[in-house]
Amino acid sequence: MKAGNVTYSNLSDLPDTVPLFPLSGALLLPAGNMPLNVFEPRYLAMIEDAMATNRLIGMVQPQFDVDEEAEIPELCDVGCFGRITAFQEAGDNRLVVNLAGVCRFRLIREEPGVNGYRVARVEGFGDDLEDNTEAAKAVDRDGLLRTFKQFLEANDMEADWDGVREAGTETLVNTLSMMSPYGPAEKQALLEAPDLKTRAETLVAITEIMLAREAGDDAATLQ
Repeated sequence: MKAGNVTYSNLSDLPDTVPLFPLSGALLLPAGNMPLNVFEPRYLAMIEDAMATNRLIGMVQPQFDVDEEAEIPELCDVGCFGRITAFQEAGDNRLVVNLAGVCRFRLIREEPGVNGYRVARVEGFGDDLEDNTEAAKAVDRDGLLRTFKQFLEANDMEADWDGVREAGTETLVNTLSMMSPYGPAEKQALLEAPDLKTRAETLVAITEIMLAREAGDDAATLQ
């Protein structure tokens, strides 16, 4: 897996501990890119520390079935390593960074925090670092695109279809998953899907459920 200028070939290329950036509704997947607007002092410190070391942070969601407003919210078990590939000072005490997804990880335990931010010992998903060319062949790409088109039409949205058609299947599945306007539980289900085919099927299933609900709401309104 290449992220920026670095290739991660196996789990030994990744650290055993990683600073955590808990963010509800945020989904970072391997080979995906996430822009991040950072302004809290503790996370500014995290980015500065990461830039001085391996440029890696861990994106993870707070548990969505507990109190997300708690001072130290419980976290989901699975997150994703992100490498900082772009870093810009906004001039108003904000940092704008881009994260490139490397591989998912499972939280083992939290370690003592650093500079106000949380740190955890993690175990990476080694399969995420492997070539997914063969796995992508199992994805029903036509079915995914068909459902995506239905969603866009139902919401009066448009897409760059030339870009969509040219995208590789892995990029397409992960990008659509990251862009999907769904809630934290759905985003976590997409993150934890065991393989690319299952993630695509999960995305299609969630989208079809949302389309059915929208159709039901419309019907109810017309009655």
